[in-house]
Amino acid sequence: MVGELMVETHPKDSLLRADRLPHIFCPGCGIGSVMMSYARAIESSGKPRDEHICVSGIGCTGRVAGYMDLDSFHTAHGRAIPFATGIKLARPELEVTVFSGDGDLFAIGGNHFLHAARRNMDVNVFCVNNFNYGMTGGQGGPTTPFGSFSTTTPRGNADEPFNLPKLAMALGAVYVARWTSLHLRQVEKSMERALSKRGFTFIEILSPCPTGYGKSNGIGEGLDEMRLYRDRCIIEDGADPDSLDIDLTSDAPIVLGTFSDISRKPYGARKDEQ
Repeated sequence: MVGELMVETHPKDSLLRADRLPHIFCPGCGIGSVMMSYARAIESSGKPRDEHICVSGIGCTGRVAGYMDLDSFHTAHGRAIPFATGIKLARPELEVTVFSGDGDLFAIGGNHFLHAARRNMDVNVFCVNNFNYGMTGGQGGPTTPFGSFSTTTPRGNADEPFNLPKLAMALGAVYVARWTSLHLRQVEKSMERALSKRGFTFIEILSPCPTGYGKSNGIGEGLDEMRLYRDRCIIEDGADPDSLDIDLTSDAPIVLGTFSDISRKPYGARKDEQ
């Protein structure tokens, strides 16, 4: 019919498990958009799809491993990184990426992040940070901003949250960046860079969670949080790690960019040289 565009295929059909769609993500959630950036980065990496592995834990972001048409592993809560480590040690030629959420990676899985980074395991960790446990009821977590409300912090969060890029840099990650689900071109390019490096890489992607975090903090719908990112985010590559704290209860800027891009021998390289 004139004026109508009939689309029978999706540009990323080769990388998606269409039989598992429609997805479970809430309206306004940014995880699906970030997943598409990952798909485009895989296509641009120059490595065949069969050489990419996606590993996730439990949570909304953890569903990504089930939607990507790759060799994927949906692991136990908090155990994505040790599972990915085992894959990399057994099959070092594979490109292993952990794609999970802030609660999974930095609460129950926090200790695994510390040791994989200090060992410089050759894996990529892409963390979608929505500031709460979105799948299980909007509870406060290790990245919930100070003073923010959640179902477990009804009077405001009294704990200081993790500064994730600072943590990754302190542990020696070879690539560290932060973007939002509004900055998808930057997310894609950042993922491309991470996939091209040897060693432990980390990208934090801030994403709306209107069902969990947004409704409890007067932000509104997903588009409202995207407008917040548009108005308050600044890009400052190489920024001082101490300037990377996030405070969504004030008008303080949110700093994005590439903060570290270094060379460091990955785990096993020194042993190979002996």
